Parts: sequence; C-alpha cells; structure tokens
Amino acid sequence: MNLKTLLYTTVFLFAQAITDICPNTPTPSNQCVQFSISSGTGCAWMCEYCANQLGTNNYFFPDNVCTYQTNIGCVGNPIAGKTYSCCSV
Repeated sequence: MNLKTLLYTTVFLFAQAITDICPNTPTPSNQCVQFSISSGTGCAWMCEYCANQLGTNNYFFPDNVCTYQTNIGCVGNPIAGKTYSCCSV
C-alpha cells in the first residue's frame, strides 16, 4: 500500500467515524397552515390557532399581520374574510 492510498483510507475512515457520531439530519422545511377569519376575530385567536395547528410557539405570519410584543401579546389588525398563513420556523 503506498502513502497516497494510506492517506485516502485514513481520511475516509475518519470522515465515516465523524458521520457516525454526528449524522446528517435533514433541514426541516417550514410547515404552513392557511385559514380565513370572520369579523371580530383578532390576532390573539390567530396566534393561538397557529400554535395549536403547527405544534409550536415558534412560528411567523409571512405578511406580518400579527406580531408578538413583549408584555402585550399577539397584536395586529387582521381583515375578516382574508386568507392568512402562519408557518413554523
């Protein structure tokens, strides 16, 4: 076995060991849900709905209709009858 082959074999075995210790995990894609609301529905309901549907409190509204503000909660001005989306991060 020559030095070049030995070097490639060593590098391959080291890379395989690292892969076994730290396997590649797929990057999760954002899950999104769409819904429309009726008159009188506010961001508090929308944020609770998204958290429940997505199974996480780590989500966002692509159009920023609702945002979270510290000490206030979920706020915004949604429009009845419009379709909104929220997506997990």
